[in-house]
Amino acid sequence: MEAVTVLLWMVAALLVMAGIAGLALPAIPGAAVLFAGLVLAAWIEDFAYAGVGVLSIIAALAVLTYVVDFAAGMLGAKHFGASRRAMAGAMLGAILGIFFGLPGLLFGPFAGAAIGEFSERHHIGAAGRAGVGATLGLVLGVAAKLALAFSMLAVFAAARFMI
Repeated sequence: MEAVTVLLWMVAALLVMAGIAGLALPAIPGAAVLFAGLVLAAWIEDFAYAGVGVLSIIAALAVLTYVVDFAAGMLGAKHFGASRRAMAGAMLGAILGIFFGLPGLLFGPFAGAAIGEFSERHHIGAAGRAGVGATLGLVLGVAAKLALAFSMLAVFAAARFMI
């Protein structure tokens, strides 16, 4: 194997790993990066195993991760009666939480949603419910996105190794 090919495979693997990490970290567009890594892997092999059909399925799964992410956050927050301000606060809290590791990723959306809800309704109980809803929505959304990401990898692996 040529050095360039090895380097390209390393870049593809790094893109896939960064994409998976990006599904849990809001700062990285995880599905898009994961898809780019799989397209690069298919390109390295001249699309011999993963062609238009396989890549279309993987692209659809990647788009679905964004739909699931949006829906999970909205449904989690709405289920607990959160306002739009609480949902915006949850998103801001998730982004700021990145800088504080795993506790920040879990507590950030809670705090952001609670602050946003409290600033609108001035009721501590509603703020706490909004925080719980936003956090549960975030956790369930990440779990669903990871399931879709592994589905993307499974489709690619099936096309590559089962033909």
